[in-house]
Amino acid sequence: MDLPPPLAWRPVAAVSGALVALLLLVSGGYGHHRDELYFRALSEHPAWGYVDQPPLTPLLAGLSRAVFGDTLPGLRVLPALAAGLLVVLVALVARELGGRGTAQALAAFGTAGGVYTLIAGHTMLTVSFDLPCWLAAILFTVRALRGRPRWWLAVGVVAGLATYNKLLIVLLFAGLAAGLLAVGPRRVLASPWLWAGALVAAVLAAPNLVYQVTNGWPQLAMAEALRADEGDEMRVLFAPMQLLLFGPVVAVIGAFGWWRLWRDRRVRAAAVAYPVAAVVTLVTGGRFDYTGGLILLLFAAGCVGVEAAGAGRPRSAAVSLTLNAAGGALLALPLVPVTVLGSTPIPAINEVARESVGWPRFTAAVRGVLDTLPPEERARAIVLTGSYGEHGELVRAGVPRVYSGHNQLHAYGPPPETGTVAVTVNIGRRGMDFQYAACEERATIDNGVGVENELQGMTVHLCRGLKQPWSAAWPRYRHLS
Repeated sequence: MDLPPPLAWRPVAAVSGALVALLLLVSGGYGHHRDELYFRALSEHPAWGYVDQPPLTPLLAGLSRAVFGDTLPGLRVLPALAAGLLVVLVALVARELGGRGTAQALAAFGTAGGVYTLIAGHTMLTVSFDLPCWLAAILFTVRALRGRPRWWLAVGVVAGLATYNKLLIVLLFAGLAAGLLAVGPRRVLASPWLWAGALVAAVLAAPNLVYQVTNGWPQLAMAEALRADEGDEMRVLFAPMQLLLFGPVVAVIGAFGWWRLWRDRRVRAAAVAYPVAAVVTLVTGGRFDYTGGLILLLFAAGCVGVEAAGAGRPRSAAVSLTLNAAGGALLALPLVPVTVLGSTPIPAINEVARESVGWPRFTAAVRGVLDTLPPEERARAIVLTGSYGEHGELVRAGVPRVYSGHNQLHAYGPPPETGTVAVTVNIGRRGMDFQYAACEERATIDNGVGVENELQGMTVHLCRGLKQPWSAAWPRYRHLS
């Protein structure tokens, strides 16, 4: 059993603290992302699970509102702290792989400046908390593989708890299991500590499985819907995004890290986990970021190799990672004024920035149409949206009687039968004609800054003449994406 080098806590803590401070400083930039608005809406309906995800991120959104206030900066405190934790965990992985102070500092700094880290730390997304879960599981796995098998119990605890955020953690252990079977050391598979850890994970994850079984495995239906919607696009983007997810410098160092892991028989299975996860993601049409946690493992191993190479390599790596971080911050954070954002390539690259623009004008347009109604109609009018983003924004803004058939929101309907008048957004002509006798366009959304996103050019319609009761029509509005 090899004991790891001392922890370089000063540089690692400095990088982690600086990252959290930066993220909190810019946390009010642009506006809510549509996923944040969805999680905020779900936080008003606490549950063991939802059709499209486990309960943790909506629960944390509710906690943020209660502790830090129902504001955009308040919602983003926990993601910033999670990003700071992620930095520390990657540095600890480098330490477990034999990295001394330089390797740990490089691992911390490179992780902090990665595009994906900055996006996850700036915005409340499921990945904000999934990445730290993966890295904690990886850290404890490396400890177990390097001669401390009791750490399999900690792996089990992290794996079980991670399922309350995303079930994707299964992909990590599928890759590791394939690696152990293919290249060993196979004796690990006979360790009672490993199976005890697996039992701990199963017990902790059991409520998630019960929810899936009792609700008809909604995650499978959701996965199929995502594959149908985005599978082909994700396959095309997979290879280039492996290079760009945390920046090209991190990717290059990670490539050398893969070779370093492969050469170490004790952790060679971890090297196999990445290609296995990549193949599974490609075959199933999963998102290109599903391998993010394993990329950071390879990067941590690469930093150990950079340190060992000496002869000025660490200095060159530090300079390259500084450039990588500068580019990552420019792409990931709201540093470019929103008034000129649309004239830059950032919205085309960063979906989070793109979909965080235009909400005040959207809300004003919907309120404007409602305000044109006579008092008796306005008192019973409903608002019908096609996507959870628009629904979440209107709920956040206090617009009454807002409904959507998108994902979990369908369960919060149907609208009342008195909703014979509807303001609709992002529904589509078939959805309007199916339920109402007459619909007319009343407004068109313009975010005012030329950013081409889902809101830009969206029309707001006013519909009258209910054709059938909402209780009968509502199943037709359910959709997953």
